[in-house]
Amino acid sequence: MIEAVVFDVGNVLIEWQPERYYDARVGEARRRAMFAEVDLHGMNDLVDRGHDFRETIQTWAGKHPEWQAEIALWHDDWLEMAKPEIPHSVRLLRALNAKGMRTLALTNFGIGTWAIATPVYDFLGAFSKAYVSGHMGVAKPDPEIYRMVEASEGVSPEALLFTDDRAENIAAAEERGWQTHLFEGPEGWAARLVSEGLLSAAEAA
Repeated sequence: MIEAVVFDVGNVLIEWQPERYYDARVGEARRRAMFAEVDLHGMNDLVDRGHDFRETIQTWAGKHPEWQAEIALWHDDWLEMAKPEIPHSVRLLRALNAKGMRTLALTNFGIGTWAIATPVYDFLGAFSKAYVSGHMGVAKPDPEIYRMVEASEGVSPEALLFTDDRAENIAAAEERGWQTHLFEGPEGWAARLVSEGLLSAAEAA
């Protein structure tokens, strides 16, 4: 029996497409050149593991003078990258809460970025509990982050139903024995919740 439903946040509840943001700001050609030369996702991984948001971005920008202004936008304009919310997914979260289901976030998110996002996206405060990698000091798909959730929740792995948009994060959860759903859109996730008997079709619409 499922005792808790676990949501990833980026690209499940909030769109996270930095490349799209930079295409609009600097043009696709310059964005492609920058991402080819600078490991911006690696930079963000450090933030997600608990490194200081501002300091990490400033350090990366200082290492790449040609791209300094563009890299600085990762900090200064971060909310424009982390948008918009995915309304159907938010409705599913709220519907589960209304049914009394325990809902969890398990997200790769920085300490600083979580502090920026939570006042803007009120649904981030709607979880029974949020497990945020920056605060935990470990990020998906490291098996340790899943173990920490299990220990904190005091439930068996098979009692957790987890959705995430990244196959490697899903695979790591499956290795622990979690039930999983690879998120490819809210419609599929809604159908899974209905098939599990957690929501009715009307509640999942």
